[in-house]
Amino acid sequence: MHASPLLSRVVALLAAAGLSACAVGPDYVRPAAPSPAQYKEQDGWRPIAPQLAASDMAWWAIYGDPVLDGLERQVEVSNQSLKAAESNYRQALALVQESRAGYSPTLSLSAADQRSRAASGSPGNRASVGLDASWAPDLWGRVRRAVESSTAAAQASAADLAGARLSLQATLATDYFGLRVDDELARLYDEAVAGYQKTLEITRNQNAAGTANEADVITAETQLEGAQAQRVGVGVQRAQLEHAIAVLVGKTPDQLSIAARPLVRSVPAQPPGLPSTLLERRPDIAAAERGAAAASAQIGVAVAAYYPDVTLSASAGVAGAALGGLVKASNAVWALGPQLAMTLLDGGLRRAQVTAARASYDAAVANYRQTVLAAFAQVEDQLAALRILEGQAEIQQRALASARRAVEVTVNQYQAGTVAYTAVVTAQATVLADEQNLLTNLGSRLDASASLAAALGGGWQDGLLPTEAAVQQEAR
Repeated sequence: MHASPLLSRVVALLAAAGLSACAVGPDYVRPAAPSPAQYKEQDGWRPIAPQLAASDMAWWAIYGDPVLDGLERQVEVSNQSLKAAESNYRQALALVQESRAGYSPTLSLSAADQRSRAASGSPGNRASVGLDASWAPDLWGRVRRAVESSTAAAQASAADLAGARLSLQATLATDYFGLRVDDELARLYDEAVAGYQKTLEITRNQNAAGTANEADVITAETQLEGAQAQRVGVGVQRAQLEHAIAVLVGKTPDQLSIAARPLVRSVPAQPPGLPSTLLERRPDIAAAERGAAAASAQIGVAVAAYYPDVTLSASAGVAGAALGGLVKASNAVWALGPQLAMTLLDGGLRRAQVTAARASYDAAVANYRQTVLAAFAQVEDQLAALRILEGQAEIQQRALASARRAVEVTVNQYQAGTVAYTAVVTAQATVLADEQNLLTNLGSRLDASASLAAALGGGWQDGLLPTEAAVQQEAR
């Protein structure tokens, strides 16, 4: 078969146009985002104990707790929310491959063997076998913009995966510290109960001897029962935290038991660095920025609908009255030529699609900037919390020391008969409350330390985000 000279020229022109095709719509430029010169709450802030060095070590390693380290590593391999995020990323890669398929020609095979009868005439047989090929050159960049959009969306999904991992790690750390605070509170209440039991026994003996009245005995019993009730409450809190940790590491509550262990007494923290570097250290910021890039490319996809679609198609095959006779050269059929299609009227559909794409981009940019603002606020929150809670801890330490001296003085006064037993109980209750407050403060500072590490990205860098080339290679 021979193509006409006109058809040859059309094919050559379309091929050249395909090689030099433009891409309609805006070229993406990363939106500007607010960035302060320094952190407001960094003044007067100082890191306590070891700092998180810039290295490959996990951010929670600064706490030096092997149990925490083991649990964090189980999150990486067993947490179901993380597995869902990984699946979302694989889905995003598949969508990249789907959009790239628009660059390729399609080839299909058809075969038929039919018997039919027209309105006039006798029945007859018709058999055919053929190949059909078509290719739509990306003259206006619609496919290119679609690939840009799906690639950026896959990068956003990769950043979402990193963000989910970091969030789960931080949640586990705070739950773990809460559990260890409960361990310390349980020890504190156990010691208090043991001491109150001895006091009650002494008071009963004194009452029997006539040196203490019945009210003193009742007061001692009330003090003991109150401490016992607090000990039970701590047990409930600890059990609930242990169950929450089990879920985080992908286990049922009956599959995980965490033995009591002393709480770390130092509170590490990571220097926040320059605010401008935060944009490169937060996976949620990277995800929001890539989301804006994906939305920008979708504007080009919508604009391309205004331009004509050009398709090159070819078909070849054989057709005849019976399958057995299809091999005859006289039964060969073929077709080759370009096709152009363009929408002239659509009731404003394309205009609405472009408007919607631009609005979606504006929303993505606003979401990006809001994510940046929230990230700075989170860092400021934890810097302020660490600084303020450290000052509170110093005050509580002094208050506890004073309360302990007050117990010694009050006991001596009671033994001398100058104060009632209720004064002793009040002094002892103050010591217990101050010790409890100090432990709660320590837990809050550890929570703030872990939250600060997460707010600073937990060691993540935007260099860990797969490049466009890496995404497209992985999607193949």
